Formats: sequence, structure tokens, C-alpha cells
Amino acid sequence: MSEPPTPSSKPAPAVTLSSPPSKPNPAFRMLGIPHFRPRLPSRNWLIFLTVTGTFTGTILYDRRQKRLAQQKWCSLVSHLAAEPLPATQLPRKITVFLSAPPGDGLRPAREYFNEYVKPILVAAALDWDVVEGRREGEVRAGLAERIRKLRCGKGEGESSGNSPPLSSEEGDPSDGTDMVADLRRKNGIAEWPGVTGDLIIGRHTWKEYMRGLHEGWLGPLEPPPPPPPPITTTSTSSDSPTDSLSPDSPQSPPEQQPQPPSPSPKPSPPPAYITPSTYPLAPLPPTTPPTFPPVLPLPFPHLLGFLSTPTRIYRFLTRRHQTDLTGRSVAALVLATSTRPFTSDNNSAIDSATPTQSPIASSSFSSSSQWEQSSLLASEEASWHKSVYRAPPAPKAGAGDDEQPPREREWVDSMALDARVCERMRLFVLAAEEEERARALVEEERRMRRQEGVWAGLKGWVGLGGEGGGAKGWEMGLVGEGEGE
Repeated sequence: MSEPPTPSSKPAPAVTLSSPPSKPNPAFRMLGIPHFRPRLPSRNWLIFLTVTGTFTGTILYDRRQKRLAQQKWCSLVSHLAAEPLPATQLPRKITVFLSAPPGDGLRPAREYFNEYVKPILVAAALDWDVVEGRREGEVRAGLAERIRKLRCGKGEGESSGNSPPLSSEEGDPSDGTDMVADLRRKNGIAEWPGVTGDLIIGRHTWKEYMRGLHEGWLGPLEPPPPPPPPITTTSTSSDSPTDSLSPDSPQSPPEQQPQPPSPSPKPSPPPAYITPSTYPLAPLPPTTPPTFPPVLPLPFPHLLGFLSTPTRIYRFLTRRHQTDLTGRSVAALVLATSTRPFTSDNNSAIDSATPTQSPIASSSFSSSSQWEQSSLLASEEASWHKSVYRAPPAPKAGAGDDEQPPREREWVDSMALDARVCERMRLFVLAAEEEERARALVEEERRMRRQEGVWAGLKGWVGLGGEGGGAKGWEMGLVGEGEGE
């Protein structure tokens, strides 16, 4: 019987199934393009691509939603641009008040207006006049000067022969404003008969606006007299060095070296014509209208500082919320279909006054904290730069210097309000039917995009589709930038 075969001591080699390396494309090789083997990226590359892709996608999504939100409010007011206007009538014109935010320049306020407010005003074919303030107090002085000029235009001060002083910004005949107004009157061009309105950007501008409103209507037409100069006495002495020098003396006083001209200081706003403590004693002029033009204060989020970088990045990635909130408020101003008075905790200030008070003082007895104007946009003060709250340096006292009163700080000081002025103010609000119409426009836009499909929407976003050669999708978020600067 044969023995079973014994296995060999050396094991058989394992068979490996490996595909041969792919050959490079001859066309790519002739063009000089190297051959890349597809493989998964490394761990570091995966982290880098994930972070950059997430950040880029967040920016693109926010810009798209921002464009849609702005387009919604522009479509809501676009019908006003198609309404006919007589040739002898001026279009509606609003006044925009903006000033440099605390601790920064005027450019952020201009960029905010161009990015969030201007596209809606342009869509409604509205005209506007801008009152800018580079320093604290300029908006207050500009508004008060406008109101004084309006009071004089209604005939106030003519009987006594008083006229408001001419400033470098308002009322100067050399600037041509009076000439243009006279020319329009001769040609029979009428002003807008409807509601105008004021738009105020930021809490700091709002406080200056309220201060200038009180100064213009409660203050005098002429500036207060300056304080009398201090009386200085000069003593004469026989031992002075000038008396000891005779004409024949060879000694002569040394020649004074010419000093370089010192740089001129920046012009500061003119002081107020009335102080807040004298509001209750100031009579209301007879030309005061029963209601003032409605106002719209807008929030202006502005944050400075290195430690605030995370908050600033979050605000940059969620600008769609700010666009929707600002667009809703500006649409209420443009439509001007609904206004409401400002609320007060004490609506009957005269009844609560004591019998010993004068009628003028009792009519403005309510404090500032009882009116809604004092709490509007108050949350912005927490994000102001700390340099705003620093006390100003004391002026250097000199022998012949006039005593200057302490400079008023409109941003830091608490708001002093008078009931006679506050009860005449109105606030723009968006009517319920207009808000429903805005929702209907959004639903209609979504339905049309679903019907067109994803490919048509992508072509429109890139700029390949559509007619008229309009702006591309990524440029729609920049409507208003770079124009009129």
C-alpha cells in the first residue's frame, strides 16, 4: 500500500490581485499636464476643506437671503415709482439724519445707508436730503438751524425785526438755496402736499435729533449774548525795563524770532440757544404746527474692539436679519400709510401738576423717562466705545481768556424731553395689510422659482439667463454701493 503524499515544507506563494497602474492620457501628456492619481485627501486637507467650505457656504447663503429680503421690500414699494407726477410739482422728499458713530468716522454710517436704506428709496423713486454730522453736536445744530429758518419763513420775528443768524450751512444766500426756492415759486412749482418724514440712523443721532428739535421750537431766534469778558487791571511801575532804556542807549531789545503758525483748531458746532433746564419756562411759538413730520429711528449696530471680533463675525454672517428688519422699517416710511403717536406713562401731565405751578411749566411737567422717545434704541449705548464716556479735558485757564461754559455732551447726557414737543411727534409703522401683501409677494416669488427649476435659477444667479443684462446674482447684494458718494 502506497503512502499518502506528504505536503512540501515550503508553502506556496500568495497570489496578489493588483491592477496595473493606469497609463496617462496621451493628449494630456502631449500638453504637459502631469498625471494625477486619484486618492483621498489627508486628514489636514479634510479639516482645511471643511472649514473653508463651511465658511464660504455660510457667506453665499447669507448673501442670497439678504438679496431676497431686500428684493421683497423693494417690490412692495416699487408701484410708487410708476405713479404719474405733475410737471409743476416736486416729488416727495424725506430728510435723512446720520452722523459718525462714537469712536469712528462717517464712512460706516454712509455704508449702512447705501447698503440697507438707499435701494428701497431708489425703488420707490423717492428724493432725500442728507444731514451729516462728523462730530458730536453737528446734527443738533443743523436741525435747530433748519427749524429757526422755517419759523422765520412763516413770518415769526418780523414784527420785532429779529432774524436768525446766517450760518455756513443754512441760510447763506451764496449757496443758492434761496435763489432756487424763489425760482420755483415764480415758475409755479409746488412742494409735495403729502407726508414727508425724517429718517434717523443710530441712537447717537436720535439723541441729537431730539435735542435739536427742542432747541429749534423752544429756543429763541437769536443766539444768546456771550458772557462779558473778564476785567483785567494793568499796573504801571517805574522800575520797568522799558523805562530804563533811553533813546541814546546803545542797548536795544532783542529781536523776536518769527514763530511758525499754529494749526487752526477744528471748528466746533455752535452752542445751543437754550439749555434743557429752561424747557418748561420757554413759550411755544405761535407758528408751531399741531403735528410734526413723522420720524423713523433705525438701529445702527456698530461694534469696535479686538475682543468683539466673534460678535462682529456673527453679525457679518447674519446680515440677512438686519436687512429684513431695516427694509421693513424703511418700507413703512416710504408707504406712509400708517403712523402712531409716541406713548407716555403719564398722558395727563397737566392734571398731575400742582396748582402752584405756572401753566407753561405744568404743560411739560412729565419727565424724560415717561416718554417712549427716551428708550428707543437705548440698547446701542452698551456697545459704544469707551472713549465716549471719558470726561473732556478741562480748558487751560489764562489771564485774558474768556470763561467758556462746559461743552454739552448730547451722546452721554440723559435726554431732556418736553411734553409739548413729544406729543406732536408721530412714528411710522407698517400697516397690517401691507405686511400681508409682502408675504404674498414672497410666496409668489417662491412659486415662480419652483416652476422655473433649479437650472434656470442657477443660470439667472450666474447671469447667463434673463433679458436686459441686469446685475448678476452675486452683485445684487451690493445695490446702492459706490453710487452718489
